[in-house]
Amino acid sequence: MKKFIESISNVWKIEELKNRILITLGLLLVYRFGAHVTLPGIDATQLTGLAGQTKNGLGSILDMFTGGAFSKASVFALGIMPYISASIVVQLMGIAIPYLQKLQNDGESGRKKINQITRWLTIAITLVQGPTYIYNLYRTLPSNAFLLGFDSPEFLFSSVIILVTGTIFAMWLGEKITDKGIGNGISLLIMVGILARLPQAFIQEFTTRVTNNNGGPMLLVIEIIVWLLVIISCVLLTMAVRRIPVQYARRTTTGDYEQDLAGGNRQWIPLKLNASGVMPIIFAQAIMFIPAAVAGLSKSDTSQSIVGTFSNMFGFWYNFVFATLIIVFTFFYTAITVPTNKMADDLKRSGGFIPGVRPGAETSDFLDKVMSLITFPGSLFLALIAVFPAIVVSIMDVQQSWAMFFGGTSLIIMVGVAIDTIQQINSYLLNKHYDGLMKTGKNRKAVA
Repeated sequence: MKKFIESISNVWKIEELKNRILITLGLLLVYRFGAHVTLPGIDATQLTGLAGQTKNGLGSILDMFTGGAFSKASVFALGIMPYISASIVVQLMGIAIPYLQKLQNDGESGRKKINQITRWLTIAITLVQGPTYIYNLYRTLPSNAFLLGFDSPEFLFSSVIILVTGTIFAMWLGEKITDKGIGNGISLLIMVGILARLPQAFIQEFTTRVTNNNGGPMLLVIEIIVWLLVIISCVLLTMAVRRIPVQYARRTTTGDYEQDLAGGNRQWIPLKLNASGVMPIIFAQAIMFIPAAVAGLSKSDTSQSIVGTFSNMFGFWYNFVFATLIIVFTFFYTAITVPTNKMADDLKRSGGFIPGVRPGAETSDFLDKVMSLITFPGSLFLALIAVFPAIVVSIMDVQQSWAMFFGGTSLIIMVGVAIDTIQQINSYLLNKHYDGLMKTGKNRKAVA
């Protein structure tokens, strides 16, 4: 505990780090403030129906990622998700479109062009999602909730413009946090939105267990212990790596000749157990929306049965299909994001080799085999965490809003973003202290 307190005090001794943290907190506060600003022309007291729509099921997921802005008909109702969707589309298109592949290999200039393409695609996606969201308001809210009149063209046009502007502003906030603050801005916006619902969800669970005497405080303590164990499991999944030993030839000079020593510098290639991160869950979640949407176009008994199955995110068949898709997408996304061929070529050019493996194609095949072997248990673990909310609802009768924090996309995102942010803070501390986070760390002297 003493070491932790000293580490926190060291953070505030570093002027640059302190300023970055304050900028980050300030921009996050602006984002959270905007999430409570209702669209002009809507009576904020008439949003009960919209809140009920997002209380359970798939609507709760949308509301969670926007930090409650979706259920409040806020100017940030679409949140940062259109930008996430655009980023995924651009990344997948980079596999098939040569122009994007060229940009990916052009370094900083190519990255800037890709970011610009992503921004324009974000606007296009928001222009589609904006009218859809307004149409959902027409279906959900009573007519007297619209101050400018029900189905008013002025309200529709102004609201779509505001929603697009809100998404662009949220995207700008995320980029500014990344540039001027600490951590990945877009990810922090999502994490803060998720965390915003945590206190309310816990209070509801506490009220159900203790106040209403549904299990008592002991069961609530057990739930908290299980929740902490799941968080620890997510941390292990995020941090776990398979180290591949690498040796680099060390060249020495003796007299008139040089000699290579195979026992030169030894390093490691860290292959992550979960190299795809949270992306397989996001892909699978997007696919799970499709069956219910398509079946909803028909009124037959079979179609309504499909709608019921794929709308119940805590049902067996929904989670079975969901887990299967996560396993498939984990292998797919890992294959396209971990370039074993490029890793082998870079290793060969730098004079490195894996002991017992020939450089070149054999090294690439070896790395690909290892990635396949570690991706399989990683995908199973990721799928288990994704469907764990349904498990705790079924076994422990946990409130659905509280169960969402026992796994799934929300918990993986929170853990991943928290680890990434802490690592960035640690890098600043290590740069300013000889011993990093050690108790005896001393400030480095400024180098002229």
